[in-house]
Amino acid sequence: MELKTRKRLSILILVIGMPIYVIVAVSLMNWLDGRFGRQPIWIELLIYVGLGVLWALPFKRVFSGVGKG
Repeated sequence: MELKTRKRLSILILVIGMPIYVIVAVSLMNWLDGRFGRQPIWIELLIYVGLGVLWALPFKRVFSGVGKG
């Protein structure tokens, strides 16, 4: 994939895909709170960190080298 295409795709992912993913992640946490009750803060932190890393894994190849000149 060309650098120009990767740059455009990465901007699209960050501007449109990231807010959608944040909404889905927060909705998931709200569902977990409703279903199982409030979890300890360290479990919530682990879930949020896991979800924060999980979104980037499918797009690793798109984002690689985008910041280079």
